[in-house]
Amino acid sequence: MVSVVLRRVAAWMVLLAAATLVQGAVAGVGGAEPGRDGPSGEPKGVFSIRLLEAPLVRRDDPRAYTSIVDHLGPGTTIRRRVEVSNTTSRRLSIDLYAAAASIEKRTFAYATGRTPNELTEWISVDHPVLKLPPGSKKTARVTIGVPPTASRGERYGVLWAEVAGAGTGTAKVINRVGIRIYLDVGPGGEPPSAFEILSLTPARSPQGQPQIIAQLRNTGERALEMTGTLELADGPAGLQAAGPYPVPPGTSLLPGDTGGVTVTLDGRLPDGPWEARLRLRSGRVEHTATATITFPAAGVGKPVSVGTPRVAFSVVAAAVVAGLMLVFIVRRRAHAPGKRSNCLRE
Repeated sequence: MVSVVLRRVAAWMVLLAAATLVQGAVAGVGGAEPGRDGPSGEPKGVFSIRLLEAPLVRRDDPRAYTSIVDHLGPGTTIRRRVEVSNTTSRRLSIDLYAAAASIEKRTFAYATGRTPNELTEWISVDHPVLKLPPGSKKTARVTIGVPPTASRGERYGVLWAEVAGAGTGTAKVINRVGIRIYLDVGPGGEPPSAFEILSLTPARSPQGQPQIIAQLRNTGERALEMTGTLELADGPAGLQAAGPYPVPPGTSLLPGDTGGVTVTLDGRLPDGPWEARLRLRSGRVEHTATATITFPAAGVGKPVSVGTPRVAFSVVAAAVVAGLMLVFIVRRRAHAPGKRSNCLRE
C-alpha cells in the first residue's frame, strides 16, 4: 500500500517538475502581396495560408499550430485542412503545391520553384488551384501518404500557396507563402527532441549595440527551430531588470549539430555586470540558463558557463520537500496502531 502511494507521489513530482520547463505558445501566420517580394523568400501582405488542424497529441507543441509536424510509421496516411485567404481588391488564382526544403547551414532552406524531393512525392492536395474573389477564403485538404517501404528518417518540405504577378512569359513575378513540413518516418514511438545550452557570450555589434551569443547543441534525434526570450536582472547602479528581448527566429539545428543564436539588446544598457536569463524553446522542449555577464567595450567577450535558474531550482526543490513530507505522513499512518489507512488501493 505504501509502495502504491510512493509511486503516485513520484509521478506527481515528475509532473510538477516538467510543468516548470514547458509552456504553451501560438505563432502567427504569414501572407504574401502580389507584386512584392519579402525577406527570406516568404513575402508578407494580403493573401495568406494557415493550418486549421493539429494532432491532438501535439496540443502542447506550438510548432504544430503553424507547421505540419508529425511522426508516422511506414504505410500511414494523414490529412490536414488549410485555409487560404484573399484580402486583396481583385480576384486571385492561387496554386497549392508541395516543394522541397532542407536544413543547411543552420537555416531552413526552401528549394527554388517546384523542386520535388521524396516527401513531396507523398503529398497531394484536393484543390490544387483555388479561385478566390476579393475578401474571400476557402479550405483545402492536404494528404500525406507514407509508402510501406519508406526508410527511417526526417524529411522537410513546404506547402506553398502561390500567385503569379504581373509580367509575361518567363518574366512573371511569383509570390508565395507557405506552411513548413517536418515529417519523421519510422516504426514505434517518435524519436526524442532535446538540446542543451552550452554557454553565453557577451559581445558588441559593429554598431556598438550589446549582444549575447548563446551556444547550443542538438542532443536529440529531430531537427530544432529555436525561439525564446532573454532577460537581464541585478544590473549595475541599482538597475533591476531589462527586457525581455526576443530571440530572432531562423536558427535550425539538425541532430548532433552545434550552433548559436544572437540576441541584440538596447544600446543604452550599461556594461554590467548583469544576471542574464535565457529561455529557449523548440516545440515541446524548453530550457532556461543563467550566467553573470559584462559586455565588452567592443568585439566579442569570453564565453561564460551557464547555470540552473534559481527560480526553477526552488520550485523543483519545494516539490521534492513536499513529496518527502507526504511520504513521511503516509508511512506514519500506515504503521499507527489501531488505525486504518485511507489510501486508495490498486
